Amino acid sequence: MNRDLTAHDMIIAGVWVAVGLAAGVGLRMLLRWLRKHADRTRWNGDDVIVDSLRALVPLAALAGGVAAAAAALPLTSRVNHNVNQVLTVLLILASTITAARIVTGLVRAVTQSRQGVAGSATIFVNITRVVVLAIGILIVLQTLGISIAPLLTALGVGGLAVALALQDTLANLFAGIHILASKTIQPGDYIRLTSGEEGYVVDINWRNTVVRNLSNNLVIIPNAQLSSTNMTNYSRPEQEMTLTVQVGVGYDSDLEQVERVTSEVVMEVMTEVEGAMPEHEPAIRFHTFGDSRISFTVILGVGEFSDQYRIKHEFIKRLHTRYRVEGIRIPSPARTIALQNGGPKDVGVIPPQWDGVTTISVDAQKA
Repeated sequence: MNRDLTAHDMIIAGVWVAVGLAAGVGLRMLLRWLRKHADRTRWNGDDVIVDSLRALVPLAALAGGVAAAAAALPLTSRVNHNVNQVLTVLLILASTITAARIVTGLVRAVTQSRQGVAGSATIFVNITRVVVLAIGILIVLQTLGISIAPLLTALGVGGLAVALALQDTLANLFAGIHILASKTIQPGDYIRLTSGEEGYVVDINWRNTVVRNLSNNLVIIPNAQLSSTNMTNYSRPEQEMTLTVQVGVGYDSDLEQVERVTSEVVMEVMTEVEGAMPEHEPAIRFHTFGDSRISFTVILGVGEFSDQYRIKHEFIKRLHTRYRVEGIRIPSPARTIALQNGGPKDVGVIPPQWDGVTTISVDAQKA
C-alpha cells in the first residue's frame, strides 16, 4: 500500500461494488424484458442472443464495479495489476463461453430453419463451439503473458501425428462436412441407399449419420460410407412426389367410364386423405392389352415419401368399392392349357382311348 486504508476508502469501494451489483440487476431485468419481446419474433436468433447475454452482462457489470473498487483502494501497483488481470481473465472466459453459445445457437437456428425439422446437424455446431473456445483460451494465455507461438508450433506437430493416427475419424469428419456443404442431404430428408438402408436423416455429426427408418429404429451410417455410395434422396429437389398404381379392367369395360370413375376417386382421395396433394390433377394412362385385362397406370400426388402407403391404401379400397357400384369388372388372371396325347410314355396319366387336343381354361385365382 502507498498509504493506510481508511474508512473513506472502504466506503468508496463499497459504493462501487454496490453500483456494479445494481447495474447487473438492472441489466438482467432489461434482458428479461427483451426476452419477452424476442419471443414474439419469428427469427430464433434474437432468442439465442438474449439468453446468452443474460449471464454475461450482469457479470461484466459486477466485474466493472469490483475493478473500480480496487482502483479506489490504496493498493500497490502489483496487487492492483493482479486484481485487474484476474478480472480480465474472468471476463474473457465468460465472453468466450457466451460467444460460443451465441454462435452455436445461431448455427443451430440456421440449420433448423433450412431443414424445417427438429433434427440438427451437430457437426457444424460442435466444430463452431471448439473453434470459439480455442480462440478464447489462446487470448487468455496471451493476457497472462504466456507466449502462444511455441504452443501453436507444438499443436501443429502434434496435430500431424494425431491426423495420421485418426485417418478414419478424419475421413468421416470431412465427409460429413462435404455432405452438408454440398447440400446432398440435410436432416429431415428421406433417403435410400443401394445397400438397402432407408429412412429419415435425424442428424449428421462428426463421425456418422443417424437415420430413423419407418419402424422407428435408428440406423448408424459412417459419413465416409454415405458419401461414397449411390443414394436416392426422396426429399430433394422437393418433398412432393408422385405415386403410381397399376390397375386393370376387363375387355368388355367402357374405357371412357373407367377413366371418369377413376378420376373421381383420385380427386376424392387427394382432397380427403391426409398427406395427399389437393392440387394434383388426376393422371390416368392406358398402356397394355394384357392376357385378360386392359392395364393402365394411375398417378397420385404425395406430400412426402411416408405418405404414399396411407394414400395407396385408401385409393385401392375406394376404387374397388366404386368399381363394384359402377359395374366395372376387374378380371382375375386366366390361363389356357392345351393337353395333347404324347404316346406310350403318357399311358397311366391320360386314358389310352383319348386322342387329340383339348383346351381347358383355368381361373388362376380359383386354382
